[in-house]
Amino acid sequence: MRVLFVCTGNTCRSPMAEAIFNSMCDINDVMALSRGLLIVPKTRASQHSTTLVKENLKVSITNREAIQLDEDMLKKVDLVLTMTSYIRDVLKYNFKDMDSKIFTLNEYVGVEGDVLDPYGGNEAIYKKTYNSLLESIDLLIKKIKEDKDIRG
Repeated sequence: MRVLFVCTGNTCRSPMAEAIFNSMCDINDVMALSRGLLIVPKTRASQHSTTLVKENLKVSITNREAIQLDEDMLKKVDLVLTMTSYIRDVLKYNFKDMDSKIFTLNEYVGVEGDVLDPYGGNEAIYKKTYNSLLESIDLLIKKIKEDKDIRG
């Protein structure tokens, strides 16, 4: 099973979500990827994101460049989890044939609201987003373990 996290620029939230998920997930053949809805080519993961991931997960995403979301990637994954309802709605509108696998991360795990975009914020804002992702991804992994149907 492949889970795709999508945020706006693929430099803050979705790379952190990908790293958190892949570090926490102990389910065989389940992995995460991430993409951005509207990226700036050659942009790297933000400094605060890379620091939090390194300190908490012992994983380096320092050299990770933003990757543009495309239809081909959407077809290759089993579950698409966006950081906001706006991004979810854009994807559902543009890819109607795939709308049954597109959700916000928080709605999928039963948490209210969108994941805060820390872009341009200080370390405390990034830490708040990181902790929010940590909690939601913990719930996500539990849900995947419980719902064997979504793993095929």
